[in-house]
Amino acid sequence: MLLFLDTADLDEIRTARSWGVVSGVTTNPTLVAKAGHRDVRAFLAEASHLVDGPLHFEVTALDREGMVREGRELASVAPNLAIKVPCTEEGLGACRALAEAGIPTNVTLVFSLNQALLAARAGAAYVSPFVGRLDDIGADGLGLVKDVVRMYALHGIAAKVLAASLRHPRHVTDAALAGAQIGTMPFSVLRQMVRHPLTDAGLARFMADWERLDAR
Repeated sequence: MLLFLDTADLDEIRTARSWGVVSGVTTNPTLVAKAGHRDVRAFLAEASHLVDGPLHFEVTALDREGMVREGRELASVAPNLAIKVPCTEEGLGACRALAEAGIPTNVTLVFSLNQALLAARAGAAYVSPFVGRLDDIGADGLGLVKDVVRMYALHGIAAKVLAASLRHPRHVTDAALAGAQIGTMPFSVLRQMVRHPLTDAGLARFMADWERLDAR
């Protein structure tokens, strides 16, 4: 499973990139505003040079024409941009129009198997089931990821399953085991994945032993 970072913080992108483990970035207007960027296009242009893989950004328009217009404008800013559209009637129409224009799309806010099927048939390159938000209402977020992966395999659907709303390392593990091709997460979750108390204890033991040996 490829790992994407869900952020608009350029420092987080640089740090994660230096680890050599991140294959793309997903972001949205909320994250851009939270990171303090005033010019979306300037942010996307800079971020696109820091991301080795795709950069996903969500449109703000709610109607099909607005989504398509915004998607075309943003795609001209960064060559590796994928346009995120919501799984609504208007969003599906925009997905089809953008896909036909050669602009990759990520249909987001997917919470059911039927939505995932519709998104794929509309031409989405990526489909994003939201794990954490389903868990919040007592539903099975990882179960949906498993079902989408299985349905796409059964019918030879090429859209990639991008597991979103991954809130802790176990979500990432389970999404990978469920067969998702991509998992996107905040930087805090990616950092938690690195850490383990036994790794810290083992490193401390190695260093203590080395210091004793070096003191002789």
